[in-house]
Amino acid sequence: MPLIKVKSSVSAPDRTIVESLLKNLSAKLAKHLGKPESYVMTAFESDIPMTFAGTFDPVCYVEIKSIGKMTSAQTKAMSEDFCQQIKDILGVSANRIYIEFADAQGYLWGWNNSTFG
Repeated sequence: MPLIKVKSSVSAPDRTIVESLLKNLSAKLAKHLGKPESYVMTAFESDIPMTFAGTFDPVCYVEIKSIGKMTSAQTKAMSEDFCQQIKDILGVSANRIYIEFADAQGYLWGWNNSTFG
């Protein structure tokens, strides 16, 4: 059930760019976590009024959630990978991106009329 949700103050790029970003994030998240991509969900929200360091310069907040335990090596690799991708595609500097990693317990995540735990 890995999830990656990107929220940004930038204006939405062309739909094909957003779709490409989400597909790429999906594949990379599955690879980083060693989980089937068939369970990965991605989301993108743009044009959100946000500040960082007291300014309205482009900013991004990313949530990554997964059932199980993410290691520090995994989160560091994902931070590097996803910050670079967001910078390349959305133009948000890596020092204006926060990523929140959250381990989820299976019984607290519902899907298909049940839970994962």
